Amino acid sequence: MVIDVKKEQPRLDQAIQPMSRLNNKIMLPLNKIPKQWMNIAPFLPEKPYPCLLPNGMPATPDIMNQIFPTECVKQAMSAEEFIDIPREVREAFALCNRPTPLVRAFRLEKALGLDSDRIKIFYKGEYVSPTGSHKGNTAIAQAFYAKKDKIKGLTTETGAGQWGSALSMAGTMMDLEVKIFQVRASYYDKPGRRVLMNNFGADLVPSPSDQTEVGKAFYNKNPNHPGSLGIAISEALELAMKTPEYKYSLGSVLDFVCLHQTVIGLEAKEQMSIAGEYPDVVIGCVGGGSNFSGLAFPFLKDKLQGIKTETKFIGAEPTACPSITKGKYAWDFGDSAKIAPIAKMFTLGHTFIPPAVHAGGLRYHGAAPLLSMLANHDLVSSEMFHQTKAIKTGMLFSRTEGILPAVETCHAIASAIDKALEAKDEGKKCTILFNFSGHGHFDTHAYKALQDKKLIDFEYPNEAIEAALKNLPAVDESKFM
Repeated sequence: MVIDVKKEQPRLDQAIQPMSRLNNKIMLPLNKIPKQWMNIAPFLPEKPYPCLLPNGMPATPDIMNQIFPTECVKQAMSAEEFIDIPREVREAFALCNRPTPLVRAFRLEKALGLDSDRIKIFYKGEYVSPTGSHKGNTAIAQAFYAKKDKIKGLTTETGAGQWGSALSMAGTMMDLEVKIFQVRASYYDKPGRRVLMNNFGADLVPSPSDQTEVGKAFYNKNPNHPGSLGIAISEALELAMKTPEYKYSLGSVLDFVCLHQTVIGLEAKEQMSIAGEYPDVVIGCVGGGSNFSGLAFPFLKDKLQGIKTETKFIGAEPTACPSITKGKYAWDFGDSAKIAPIAKMFTLGHTFIPPAVHAGGLRYHGAAPLLSMLANHDLVSSEMFHQTKAIKTGMLFSRTEGILPAVETCHAIASAIDKALEAKDEGKKCTILFNFSGHGHFDTHAYKALQDKKLIDFEYPNEAIEAALKNLPAVDESKFM
């Protein structure tokens, strides 16, 4: 069935009504799916840095086109404020339940003892997609552009499995093969995700694997290696670069991925306006940074233009992998084997191997370059949480709001609760908006570990981070700036 999102009229259940305790959601009609993505690049305090080759020189479009879909490379290098979303992509968004709801968390506010006239918590419900997270927003776009390049399939990595699930679904929609290297710790921790990806027709293997040279280097030393997103990226890249009819797809970090996710923030701005609110605090969990960027960038544009200068932006990270909180703003490889381009970002070092915590989607050594630049200019701050605290807040959220959050999303919820309680203690008014990036229906193992009191908190030693940072590549910016 093809849905004409231009002609679609609001359904009765989507009629916009005042928000109240009996109607805590603002739903937009199908014809309000954004028609354009918003590019943050024209508003940044400095020009975005290019991606570099291993020799330290900028990667040309021709080289990048060998790795990624051609149109995605153009978008990453664009200085246009808005970039049109193809009709076919918007139709796929409609089938995947966009626009997503904006929800007022009245029951959570009550449980926290908040004065709901003064302190308000809103969340953007990306959990309603068929695969349960925000990842489909870029997976559909990348698969569409890959199909335009007339290739056979895409390779990728996945941590917790949200990205792999989304690209598997998008591959089915666009009739593309999908090969996925899933971080080994998550592969065995979340079997439900494996079933979903296989159901969509994806070819899935645990990483490190014995199917690539990169994987063998780790697998032969330790067949039970927990893996990392950096290693899985290396494996997916190696396979794509050795297979001409395939290209590589990445679910976070890259500029065009952050661009595609801005549908979240664009919808949220309109919905917050309908609610008569504007956030004082915008929060998202951060692994690579795509879901945070997608929600935050449309609001950050206001701050960069001097319109809403008091809004605070917070990225919530796991204490076991705090890329922005404890990392260094520097040039680094995007993967462990140094196959991916070099980017300037907050990084813990490409040799960093995080422990096997339950938030597999947040176990990446770096943060998106665009997000990193904003953090370096103190326009975005970060904070870190142990998994026990994060998952406990997820349990509270499920008991109040009725939705089980993904472990990754729990970090954003923990941050939102902290900010609400701080405002309560200080007697301040505060409107909080966070991105509910995905549900936790495949994360029951983590919640069972909490219930059984078997969760282990891990803070990566500073000396280990410092050791990994010694392996950063030397880059002479004067050659290209």
